Amino acid sequence: MDFSILHDHNVVVTLAQGFKFTVTVTILSVIGGILLGTPLAMMRLSNNKLASGFAKFYVDFFRGVPLIQVIFIFYFLLPKFFEFQSDTYYGPLFSSIVTFAIFEAAFFSEIVRSGIQSVSRGQVNAGYALGFTYGQTMSNVVLPQAFRNMLPVLLTQSIVLFQDVSLVYVISAPDFLGNANTLANTYGAETKATFYLVVAVIYFVISFTLSRLVKRLHQKIAIIR
Repeated sequence: MDFSILHDHNVVVTLAQGFKFTVTVTILSVIGGILLGTPLAMMRLSNNKLASGFAKFYVDFFRGVPLIQVIFIFYFLLPKFFEFQSDTYYGPLFSSIVTFAIFEAAFFSEIVRSGIQSVSRGQVNAGYALGFTYGQTMSNVVLPQAFRNMLPVLLTQSIVLFQDVSLVYVISAPDFLGNANTLANTYGAETKATFYLVVAVIYFVISFTLSRLVKRLHQKIAIIR
């Protein structure tokens, strides 16, 4: 393997752009997934059978469908409903964010639901005693405590999402892995091992470092509790 190719300015810029794409999709998908997952978790725990049934169906459906299939569906269907072409940068970016946000919402929903259930029933009753509605009790009393308890798990799922974003490579999205593959095809087959190894090492270092930080955070929260 020839690592001298990494000194090429074009290579560095292309990899950096791919990494930026991956991080952008990860961050926005986590935010979107939590924003969608939290109401789903509250619906799942509510006494409204219609809302609870819908939330359960949503979670079961997306947890039972392969992520790669969801990516294909959203990538090829979204351009038909929005004014952009799927072969532009904004097509894959937008499609990727929407796909992962909707898909991960099912997993974040279960994490949030577990976090809510970790808060003692006495806290809920205290909210009702103050005259809060179900929504007010959740937003003002339960959720702040629940998010603290489930923060390590949310971050762990975010790390998994960061790794899963590499799957957008199959729709030729300009992510970290996709750009590395483009460079390998441009500079020759003999460079593939170099580019793939670099990508793998960077993914490992980032994921391992974040995992260690999450572990320390989990220990800190356990001590506080």
